[in-house]
Amino acid sequence: MRCKSKMGLTGLRATWVALAVLVGTLPDNAKAQSDFPVKPVRFISAAVAGAGSDTTARAIAHKLTQKWGYQVIVDNRPGAGGLIALDVLSKALPDGHTLVLISANVPLHTAVNPKWPYDVTRDMTPLSQVTSLFYIAYQNPALPFGTFKEMIAYARQHPGKLNYGSPGTGTLQHLGWEMIGQMAGIKLTHVPYKSGAPAITAALSGETQIGFGTLISLRPHMTTNRLRMLAVTSKQRAPSLPELATVAELGYPGYEIDQWYGVVTGLKVPPVILKKLNADIVEAVKSPDVAQRLAGDGSMAVGSSPQQFVADITAETAKWRRIAKETGLVLQ
Repeated sequence: MRCKSKMGLTGLRATWVALAVLVGTLPDNAKAQSDFPVKPVRFISAAVAGAGSDTTARAIAHKLTQKWGYQVIVDNRPGAGGLIALDVLSKALPDGHTLVLISANVPLHTAVNPKWPYDVTRDMTPLSQVTSLFYIAYQNPALPFGTFKEMIAYARQHPGKLNYGSPGTGTLQHLGWEMIGQMAGIKLTHVPYKSGAPAITAALSGETQIGFGTLISLRPHMTTNRLRMLAVTSKQRAPSLPELATVAELGYPGYEIDQWYGVVTGLKVPPVILKKLNADIVEAVKSPDVAQRLAGDGSMAVGSSPQQFVADITAETAKWRRIAKETGLVLQ
């Protein structure tokens, strides 16, 4: 009996030793995931405070703060088409505590600007597309047309007479109108501004005649009829504006401009932390309160896997390379 009891005690000790070794070695990944974050998280927005991407970043940051118990601080770093924000990320520690909200302008710049230094699918780690956002084609109502098709007909009769404003050369709005010009066989004149707000102001004053804008930026002028809405650039009609046809519906199949937003982090962040970041970001974006907040701005919550996000960025880059080649656009 004593021998049996002693052997039992020895076996128990061996079991505890084995468990101690297991706790010390096996759960490193699980522990890293459960411990993340261990300090406040910096969420960089490549836009000025109050812009559409900034409000998106703040909605997600608020939800992640609630979940993690650490403050997720939105750091606005506008300028250079998102390059300033990406440059900050490239110099940050690859521990997952620095995130950047990028837009569809990033693969566009990658495609058309030979001096653009980053490819986010190669130099950063894409985590998830978080939103999809359509543009609205609008016009100054003083013009002698009132529909998208009439606008195209007018442009054919008056080559180069229609000016469209954009937030700058090489932006999504710029290339979006160039696509329409190419597909419709019309010549439009591009007038670049420093951001979307002055481009809309120019259309209100008659300095330009047409343009693209987001729902949040155009809503005040929709209620006063100071601008007329012509079409949406999404693949399908927008639930928030079901009366507006898509550009594709109006005779240009395959046309789609999606001003999406997505989250990227550093290149060498440990895989277990990347997994947690993706899961928590997707959960935050798809939560009812965040999805409702985004819908009010004309955005649709997405929440994709890293693999799908990489595939979408790659496809977008190839698309803009083709369009830039066809239109002859090269940014220096």
